[in-house]
Parts: sequence; C-alpha cells; structure tokens
Amino acid sequence: MPDTPDDPTAYRVFNEIGIINQLAGAAFREVLPRPLNTAMFGVLNHFVRLGDGKTPSALASAFQVSKPSMTSTLAKLEQAGFVRIAADPEDGRTKRVTITEAGRAARTEAVARTQTLFAELEPHLRDFPMDRLLEDLARLRAVLDAARD
Repeated sequence: MPDTPDDPTAYRVFNEIGIINQLAGAAFREVLPRPLNTAMFGVLNHFVRLGDGKTPSALASAFQVSKPSMTSTLAKLEQAGFVRIAADPEDGRTKRVTITEAGRAARTEAVARTQTLFAELEPHLRDFPMDRLLEDLARLRAVLDAARD
C-alpha cells in the first residue's frame, strides 16, 4: 500500500472505507442470487432492518439516489415479486412500498450466500476486534447520516 502520511487522517480513513466497499461490493455481487442486484438487495435489506411502507421518494432520499433511479429499482423488485407498490390509503396520489415474503426470502438467501465469502476470509480476520470495529463503524455511520439532514 502506498504510504500517504501527509494526507489528513480522516481522508485516509474514508479512502480505506471506499476501497473496502469496492472490494466487498464486487465479491458480494458474485454471490447474489438472481435476479437481485446490489441496489435491489439494498432496498430489501433496508426494509428488513428498518421496516417497510415507505414512499419511493423517501427511499430515494434514504439511498441518496434520484427518484427515477429508485423507481427503476422498485419496478424490478415488483416484477420479481419481492415488493408490492400500492396507493397510500390516506393519500391516493402517494405510493407505498412493502416487502413480500418472497422479498424477505430473497434477502435471507443473499445474506446466507455471504457465508462462503466470510468463511474464506475468517482465518485472516481472527485478529481483528470485529465487535469493536462494528461498534465504531456504526457510530461513524450515525454521524454521517445526521450530518446529511
């Protein structure tokens, strides 16, 4: 790894996170069950973690993508039977998106498939304080999420 000691530490941390994201994302795409892509998985994962029933606009904002991009992802998820898109019962002009049982199953299968990736990496990760790393990364994410509002 090239030494960049003159770069600010915060920059170097986020640069490492970016590289890790690229490497992990490429490996994850290889194990995703079809027809899922990473954008589709992200929406399913969001619903399982945080609940569904959100509008396409709220999802676009959460994922920091354009509304047309999110609409395209949601259309693919709906076509695969992983979500339902329906008119909001209180405001017929607004749509609400909910995950289906098939969507939950697809998300569960995708997560299960990551185990092959982690099994290969596990011997190299034994010395990492994973619980502490997870805690620190979650705190960093919370700071970044709060800063965008």
